[in-house]
Amino acid sequence: MKFNYQGFRAIYLHEMDRFRRTLLQSLISPVLSTSLYFIVFGSVIGSYVENIDGISYGSYIVPGLLMLTLLTQSISNTSFGIFFPKFNGTIYEILAAPISTFETVLAFVGAGATKTLIVGIVIFITSTFFVEVYVEKPFLLILLLILVAFTFALFGFLIGLMSSNFEQLSVIPTLVITPMVFLGGSLYSLDMLPPFWQTVTYFNPVVYLINGLRFAFYGVSDFNIWISITSMILFLIICVVTVTLILRKGYNIKS
Repeated sequence: MKFNYQGFRAIYLHEMDRFRRTLLQSLISPVLSTSLYFIVFGSVIGSYVENIDGISYGSYIVPGLLMLTLLTQSISNTSFGIFFPKFNGTIYEILAAPISTFETVLAFVGAGATKTLIVGIVIFITSTFFVEVYVEKPFLLILLLILVAFTFALFGFLIGLMSSNFEQLSVIPTLVITPMVFLGGSLYSLDMLPPFWQTVTYFNPVVYLINGLRFAFYGVSDFNIWISITSMILFLIICVVTVTLILRKGYNIKS
């Protein structure tokens, strides 16, 4: 089957244009929020915290804050992107268009991941104005950023498909993802926790993502890097299978 490039391009550029129109909310807002974290935690609290694994506290929290942005932005970008066509009824135009399910998903997820990576790069640059940041393994960093952006953009697409209202759309990013990031070692090392809470933290999947990113930055991690990569690939496969099944059944779309 021939790939419908024009259909893919139309959806992709439409989503990117929406990013441009909502630049204040899509880019400026997360950058300002993250800058406040650097000011409060990196500069103020960091002056009272000793180095962690030989890294200053302000530098140590950069991967965690970057991961927070990647996860929340990836999910929100694609979940809103597919939910609004459902909300205003234009989803039927997409379903009737001569474009396959794969091309539709790839366009929405690709645009969501692209927007997330743009925000992530801007935040990375912003962090250099507040703390000293260096990257020991740039190729691994790029791989992890792309993998996280695309995987959670696909997860956001799944949330958008299953959501019936705006409240459902914001439940997982607000009540699940954000707490998991803050409780996943984004602002501290797991060695700083009592043994019991260290064990509890092992069941938080975001811990492995943050540590993978921190390993790419500074070469330090509480876990083997392959655990982070494997967990991401497994979650990506689960999302692909689930989205495929839902689209085939037309759940919450064709009803």
